[in-house]
Amino acid sequence: MMNRRRFVAHGLAAIPIPCVGYAQPPKTIPRIGYLLAVPLVEKPSPERIAFIDGLRQLGYRDRQTIIIEYRSASGNFDLLSDLVAELVELKVNVIAATGFQATLAAKNTTKTVPIVMIAVGDPVGTGLVSSLARPGGNVTGLTLSFAELGGKRVELLKEVVPRLGQVAVVWNPQNAATTAEWKEMHVAARTLGVSLKSFEVRQAQDLLNAFSAISKHRPSGLITILDTLVGPYRQLIATFALENRLPSILSLRDYAESGGLMSYGPSLPEIYRRAASYVDKILQGAKPADLPIEQPTKFELVINLKTARALGLAISQSILVRADEVIQ
Repeated sequence: MMNRRRFVAHGLAAIPIPCVGYAQPPKTIPRIGYLLAVPLVEKPSPERIAFIDGLRQLGYRDRQTIIIEYRSASGNFDLLSDLVAELVELKVNVIAATGFQATLAAKNTTKTVPIVMIAVGDPVGTGLVSSLARPGGNVTGLTLSFAELGGKRVELLKEVVPRLGQVAVVWNPQNAATTAEWKEMHVAARTLGVSLKSFEVRQAQDLLNAFSAISKHRPSGLITILDTLVGPYRQLIATFALENRLPSILSLRDYAESGGLMSYGPSLPEIYRRAASYVDKILQGAKPADLPIEQPTKFELVINLKTARALGLAISQSILVRADEVIQ
């Protein structure tokens, strides 16, 4: 009977490279495990493209000088530990774990295979690493955001919508990092006289239920806290917000590019591109415990003026001059 985790896994098969000459020993090609909690779609995401480009810039070519083993839980987090175990059985040299859930599963499943976490919020507070400077253990990588950014997004939405009353917040309470951001949003909301209404998303199908509930409550704004469950559906969220005439903000640039009103946060593709350098260092012999966690240093504000006009909003010049990009 077929092994369950082998059935759900979607790895790319390795292509053997013939050796040249009978006396030459076969060359061992490093294997990289690429672990996702969300579905692995046929068309690569901008983040996955950036990761592969980052490897290419460092001289790596998939199936030539490295082999990338893709594994996806397709939204079923219970499968993650099985997928990690399968990658360990394949003797991967390093696991690139995308998001908090994938990183946590990898950390809990193996203590020996190096893990590069990608786009994880608050790795110290969530217990993934001991410290940013010296992570310890077998986990290192890159953070995505800071809890304080949640309050900043409330401030930006209030600045654009002065009469902002109740704000719908779509988020995953099972992620300790998003919980910290939710708390910071409350601090800002109290100061600004804004109320927050929680709409929890604990699994992918909860998003449609959240949409239905938001439509009934009719809030005056929408904020989405980025998470593994939310990020892949940012275009869907942007469409929902526009159709329901909701001024909205998320952390990803392409949310605004997809029709959302605003985005504010670090560049997610750039974080994935930088993750390739961590993989390279580990393949060259570096220990994860000695590689400091990298934090984003640049945060982009993107405003979609076309969406603002559709919502009947006049964006002040003081906000526009602070924007890194204004979409006409």
